[in-house]
Amino acid sequence: MSRAPRHLAANLRSAVGHYLKYLQNERRAAAHTVESYRRDLSRLADFCVQRGQADWAALTTPDVRQFVSAMHHAGLAPRSIQRLLSATRSFYRFLLREGLARRSPAVGVPAPRAPRRLPQALSADEATRLVEVPGADALSRRDRAILELFYSSGLRLSELAGLNLADIDFGESLVRVTGKGAKERLLPVGSAAVSAVQAWLHERTGLASAGETALFVSKRGQRLSVRAIEQRVALCARRQGLGRRVHPHMLRHSFASHLLESSGDLRAVQELLGHANLSTTQIYTHLDFQHLARVYDQAHPRARRKKAVR
Repeated sequence: MSRAPRHLAANLRSAVGHYLKYLQNERRAAAHTVESYRRDLSRLADFCVQRGQADWAALTTPDVRQFVSAMHHAGLAPRSIQRLLSATRSFYRFLLREGLARRSPAVGVPAPRAPRRLPQALSADEATRLVEVPGADALSRRDRAILELFYSSGLRLSELAGLNLADIDFGESLVRVTGKGAKERLLPVGSAAVSAVQAWLHERTGLASAGETALFVSKRGQRLSVRAIEQRVALCARRQGLGRRVHPHMLRHSFASHLLESSGDLRAVQELLGHANLSTTQIYTHLDFQHLARVYDQAHPRARRKKAVR
């Protein structure tokens, strides 16, 4: 690369770096969200460099339309382009706030229409077979605890990866998770998941590094990464003979589908999932927690939460 393009790239990436720090430190965005935005904005920066643009303020709406067209012809999926445009709009809101741009060139630019896909879910039998992964060694017990928590409480991948020891309340059979926008919510945990986590904790003591607060750690003793969790879920599914690719979000879909089929209470399920339209500024503002716990206990196939010892 010549000196001029390198100079252009440095100018553009400097602003991106400041924005990513803002996402991480002020917005408290999840690590995988920050990484996704970094990749998307790097694509946009490369596009600008190729056009000889050194200033984000110089990017125009026709430029963004051409960028979207180029990404589409390069084979990027419509949903990925939608995410890319979302990252660009968010980035320009930051630039406007910092006085580094006068307008957002991405406003009103549409992405290619993505085909509507229904979320895939496991059957109740498949979910039960998956979470009952055999093995008495430390990693098998860890994997079972991970699978049980995913299916028991409908956690997002980032939520489970971010769990700390202090987030589990065994007396009340609850887990405190930090979801999108750093919003916290309390979720009930079924007895099967409680037992699996307790079995894992006996093994965790011999693996975790000194001072490590993460609930789930690797064999090196550090917090288990999002990618590692995805790989372990897929591996367990293959070992259990499910015959299809399984990812953590499929267990979240299964949690929601099975609970909704049994209870018929859509609002309670949405609240348990932590969807933004029902959880805005406070934890459980729309539905009473006791109602949520009652729906969970009556409907989830692996619930049967233990009564708290008082």
